[in-house]
Formats: sequence, structure tokens, C-alpha cells
Amino acid sequence: MSEPGRKGTACGSERTSTPDAAAPKLKQLPALYSDMSGTRLAADVREVLDTDLVSFGEAVQREARFLKEELAAGTFDNPQAIVGLEYEFYGVTEDGASLCRVPRPLLDLIGFETELGLHNAELSTSPQPLNSHGIAAQEREVKARMSAAMDATTRAENIQLVSDGMWTIPPEGESAVDYLTACVEQDGVLLSTNMSESPRYQAMANSEIDPGLRIDVPGVTLTAETVALESLATSIQPHYQLPTADDLPEYFAYALRAAAPLLAVGVNSPFFPPEVYDDDATPEAVLREGWLENRVHVFEGVMNPEDGPTKVKFPDDVDSVRDAVDRIVEDPPVVPASVEAAGRFDDDFAHIRHKHGTYWRWVRPVFGGGSRSAANVRVEFRPLPGQPTVRDTIAVQAAFAGLLKSLVATDHPVLDLDWQTARDNFYAATRDGLDADLAWITAEGDRTTDTDVLYADLFEHAADGLERRGLSNDEAAAYLRPLRQRVDRRVTPASWKRDRVRRYLAGGASFDDAVTRMQREYVERQRETLVDGDFASWPDVPVETR
Repeated sequence: MSEPGRKGTACGSERTSTPDAAAPKLKQLPALYSDMSGTRLAADVREVLDTDLVSFGEAVQREARFLKEELAAGTFDNPQAIVGLEYEFYGVTEDGASLCRVPRPLLDLIGFETELGLHNAELSTSPQPLNSHGIAAQEREVKARMSAAMDATTRAENIQLVSDGMWTIPPEGESAVDYLTACVEQDGVLLSTNMSESPRYQAMANSEIDPGLRIDVPGVTLTAETVALESLATSIQPHYQLPTADDLPEYFAYALRAAAPLLAVGVNSPFFPPEVYDDDATPEAVLREGWLENRVHVFEGVMNPEDGPTKVKFPDDVDSVRDAVDRIVEDPPVVPASVEAAGRFDDDFAHIRHKHGTYWRWVRPVFGGGSRSAANVRVEFRPLPGQPTVRDTIAVQAAFAGLLKSLVATDHPVLDLDWQTARDNFYAATRDGLDADLAWITAEGDRTTDTDVLYADLFEHAADGLERRGLSNDEAAAYLRPLRQRVDRRVTPASWKRDRVRRYLAGGASFDDAVTRMQREYVERQRETLVDGDFASWPDVPVETR
């Protein structure tokens, strides 16, 4: 595990291995900041921090009135459901699976976007109607763009983009703790040296609402000076666009109650980089007590203030679409800014959209639209980690969309599951995945914690929702099959990782080596199957059903 003195070092210091080593030295900003010097970045962050809060608040209130008027007028209603996807990755060296920074020009070349860490990349799909052609188009787009990206990154930089919940092998020649905590103070502004040059990201650690900047989970206690700790994790975020804005409360409530079973079948971040574990954390304790989905707790620990309103959380039900707007308005701002118009319809509520960027809820409403005719209300589903393959990712997207369509259309009684139980389910899923005792109410009105009964009902309605949108029975079954196989075999990406580590430990490997070997095996399997395979076909994934 970790060595003494490795947890949460001071900003800007070089970690040393001996007590009498040279004095700490300030780190330098990485070369990837090619078009923005540290001084310029610090000035941009300072400009964000100097935003007049009163003026910002007045703009938000003014825009809220406009937004509510347009919602009441039906501007945000649409004739059909629309789906979309945000898909995050991290870069590794192709030969050793070590984390690596992805050059910004390379992201521009492959058409991906920056995310929190310099090692991150994000793909956003084009919105498509929820029907047979739309779901197929989502899958084709992701596969086409990933294939092109893989060719370009491998050829240009020997980089592989990985779809995963959390990285565990730090950059070559660097420690994970150093990489995550490295920062400098530039002109009175704290800057993470391994975070994107976005002033918004960099300003978070300098704002008046101090985020927690800590990870405190079984076996891991780590603190930092910036929010870079959150760049440990990567996710997928399906979006479901509602036909009618006034129906948001019902769709939102169903999404909250479906959150736990969807997360339980998708867990994929059971391990941290080995060196960040506490000195007294044993391999046995990590395997016994560690959670299967640590990403949720990392985000909450890093972003939530120790004293103050909770920013990242399982949200309450909403009473109306106006109530959803009010919650965004009332949420404490983290990095307010003056937003310039860019000729879009949603520029008329640009400050609300900016504030929404730090309205971190595991399920949240989204209001947007580049034109009045494209104005829309969406439900964004945020708790899911990255999945092993594109097919698995599309399976989750299809399941989420199909569920929302069917649960609302059939007035499914799971809506009677009280909010507190839905919340308890959610955090139980992060701990235990498919082994969690999740409460559910079936279509017949029966309350159950039986895993097979729960998922039989869930998949039946996910398929029904897809079929209601024009997919054939075979098409719906094909999209959901990767998730059904996980439930039938009681295996998830997280349980596969845990099993591999157990096997390496049983063979005599140290914990550090076991986690590293598991991670390299994950990356290697994904290299072969990301675009055209699925997780259930991986070697050592159980084939028998339970």
C-alpha cells in the first residue's frame, strides 16, 4: 500500500523519498498549456473570481422569469422523445497502460472535447429521435468516431483512449498522488498543473464556496488543494428529451427510482491507484470493505463543502417544471461569470445555464436549445461510470430511455417507492452492485428485494419502452442483452476487476502488482473489443447463469 507521508502534500511541492532530501521546488505548468501561459490563465481565473455576485444573481433571476414564461407557453414542448450521450475517456500509453496527458491539438484533430483532467477526452453524440434508426445512429456515430480517434491517437502519439470508471496506473515516472495534487500559486491564484486550462475548472478551488477537496472512503483518505482529484473518474451521461415540459416531475421521479438498479448493473470503479490507499489498508480489507462504485463518493467528497450546502447529491423529487428552475436558481453559485451572448435562443437564459454547470445532481433537468424551435427539456442521468465497450454503453443508454418511456406510459407503481428508499437504494448500489438488496415495486404492485424479480420487471419495461418507440422485439432484446447477461451471470465490470485482483493475489502477487496487472488486462481486452465487442464475451467473464 502507500508509504508514510504520501497523502495530501502541500501545493507545489515535489515529493521526496528521504527525510533529508532537498527543499521542495515549485512545479511548472505542463507543456500542454500551449496557448495560455500560467500568467494568462491566472488572470482569466481572477476575472471569473471578480465577477459581481449581485449582478450575476440579478441576471439569473431575470432569466428565470423568461424561462418560466417560455415553459408555460409551450416553447419547450416537442413532438417526440430525443436521446443523446456524453461519453468520457482517459488516455493511456498503448504499450503499458500508464495514464498520459492527451495533447490539446490531438483532441481538436479527432473532434473530441476537453474535460477536467489533461488526460481526459469527451465525445458528445448528435441528438437523435428515440426510435430504431435513432438508437442505431447513436451507436454508429460512437463507433465511427471512436474508430477514427483510435487510429489517430495511436498513429500520432501512441495513446489509447480508455472507457472506464477510474484509472489506477499513473503516468510513467510519476506517482498518482503527485499527479493528482500537483499545483502552483500564480499571481495569487491556485492552479492545478494537471487540470485543463479552463478558467471555470481552475476557479473552483479559489471560490468563496470551498469544495471539500477530499476522498474519504474505506481504505482511502486523500486531500488536495484543487478539484483535480475528481479527474480520477470518467463517466457516461445519457440524456432523454421530454415531449412535454410539464411532464418533467413524473419522468424525473421515475429516473430517480430507476437510478439504483441501472447503477448496480453498471458499476466499474472498485479500485484506486494502489499508492493512494492508507498505510493500514490491507488487501483483504480492500476486497472485503471496498465499494464497487467509488466514482460517486469521489465526486461528492471532492466537490461538496465540508461546511455548507451539499452540491453533489441524490436529488429530491420535483413538484413542477417551475420548481426545477427554482432549484437551479437557488443553488449556491461556485464560479459565477458574466456570459456573453452567441446568437442562440438559450442565450436568453445563459446565466442560468452557466450556473447549471455546477448544479451537480446525480439526476438533473437540463434546459437548452440553440433556436426557439429546438428548445427542449431533458433528463440527464449522471451516476454511470464508463463501460468496457461501446455496445455496453449503448445498452445502458437504451435501457434508460426505454425505461423512462415505458414507466411513464404505463403508470408503473414503482413511483410509489418512497424517495428515501430510492436514495438508500442508490448508495447501496455504489457499495455492493448486483449484491445490493435493492427495494422495487413490480408492475403488479408487489414490493420486492429479489434481484431476479426486480430486473425481470425492469428489463421487461425497458424493452416495452423501446418497442413503443418503434423497435422490433428482436431489436429491443439485442440492445438490452449485454445488461441481461450481467444480471443472469451476476457479473459486472467491477466484480470482474475484483475477481482478477483476487486471482493475482492468490498467485502470490503484491496488491500493487495485482491491481496493475488487472488494469493492464482490462485495457488490453478493451483494445480488442471496444468498437465491435461486448463485455460479456471477455475471457474469464462467467458464462453460466445463476
